[in-house]
Amino acid sequence: MIGLISDTHGLLREEVVYNLSNCNLIIHAGDIGKFEVIENLEKISKVEFIRGNCDKDKNIAKEEKIIDIYNTRIYLVHDISKVNIDLEKENIDIIVYGHSHKSNIYEDRGILYINPGSVGPRRFKLPIAMAKLKILDNEGYYDSLKLIDENIYRYKCYEVEFIPIVI
Repeated sequence: MIGLISDTHGLLREEVVYNLSNCNLIIHAGDIGKFEVIENLEKISKVEFIRGNCDKDKNIAKEEKIIDIYNTRIYLVHDISKVNIDLEKENIDIIVYGHSHKSNIYEDRGILYINPGSVGPRRFKLPIAMAKLKILDNEGYYDSLKLIDENIYRYKCYEVEFIPIVI
């Protein structure tokens, strides 16, 4: 199980920690705020992260990153308008991004795009949300993005659940 979060802006809520507790990997798509957020996430699981536009310390992390996990290539970028690589040439399967504070999922040219939403301070009256990604073994392969249950989507061998954080 992979936990997907973004835009903490220095706030790591107990509800988020609880929802990440069964994850083998946590991906943070930027606007971390305080590095202690990453340190606390590392107490739960391994963490992959990038910096966002509000992360002023350029040494905290790169602005983009590719990770390989379970034969899947995941590209992390905070602002989806700032993709700096050739996605097809890099064989990207999934893009995880943030910045807008709005949960979103869509498929384009065989790539699954996921914005988990923001788990930090509420902004613009938007809901606080995160997501979890499962990479499935030979079950329920879908050629197109499908809503299979409330807040749960499947595409190819990927299952994404959006989790609203109620405070």
